[in-house]
Amino acid sequence: MGGRRTEEAAQENAPPKAGPNRVLRDARPEGTCISVGRVEIGGPGFVVMAGPCAVEDAEQTERTAAAVAAAGAHVLRGGVFKPRTSPYSFQGLGEPGLRMLAEAGRRHGLPLISEVMDASQLPLMVEYTDILQVGARNMQNFALLRALGKVRKPVLIKRGLAATIEEWLLAAEYVLDGGNEQVLLCERGIRTFETAMRNTLDLAAVAYVKQRSHLPVIVDPSHATGDPALVVPMSLAAAAAGADGLLVEVHPWPERALCDGLQALTPERFQELMRRLPPVLHAMDRHLWKPENPAQALGA
Repeated sequence: MGGRRTEEAAQENAPPKAGPNRVLRDARPEGTCISVGRVEIGGPGFVVMAGPCAVEDAEQTERTAAAVAAAGAHVLRGGVFKPRTSPYSFQGLGEPGLRMLAEAGRRHGLPLISEVMDASQLPLMVEYTDILQVGARNMQNFALLRALGKVRKPVLIKRGLAATIEEWLLAAEYVLDGGNEQVLLCERGIRTFETAMRNTLDLAAVAYVKQRSHLPVIVDPSHATGDPALVVPMSLAAAAAGADGLLVEVHPWPERALCDGLQALTPERFQELMRRLPPVLHAMDRHLWKPENPAQALGA
């Protein structure tokens, strides 16, 4: 008897499992559906987030917001704090850019997603944005992840440049462990030996994570390929692979963009994407997200 009690006590005092726990599908077999304003992410409806890599000025932001809203996008994206490889590259407009993005979003009825780089930015970002994005370079910024665990807003975590799926899931585990259950995962391509494209889009990871985790999975084909000619086919492939949505870069004048213009879709190309998505989604028993009733569409 004494040996059994000793064994039971050891099990009770054992350290927690090192691997993911709360993020796994066993923790929520029915899956997680996240509400962002009137938009629902993770259910049968497929959600498209679109906008410029970086907010540059009021005209660019307004034109982009109008174009993506008219094409049927559900969330407006735009960066105001930009983690750039070179310290001499455009770093974003900060709070003035965030106000521009918020005003454009309100005019066109679109909730916002924007990247947060540091915990010190959270009060400002929480005030203006609806989804807080963790960029690939910050996927393992554990202090930021801990801080996001205390926030009660959805958090989208991009996969790191060379992160394994396990590391990606553990990054989400940090936020869930802090008490924030509104987490989305984003596959944005990983760095491999291949140089033909900016990164290698890992669509097998999308299908795998959808089986292993209950969290919604978004795909960013813009950063994954770095080529607007590939964004539409990879978006369609992501939908076929079981993704819950897209994060796409759109710019009215890509050739003039201050950040990642070479990979941005023009409004016309974005319209093409939105036209071609429904048949693929239908084949997967999915559909583009739409409000259940007209009152919901008006934000009532």
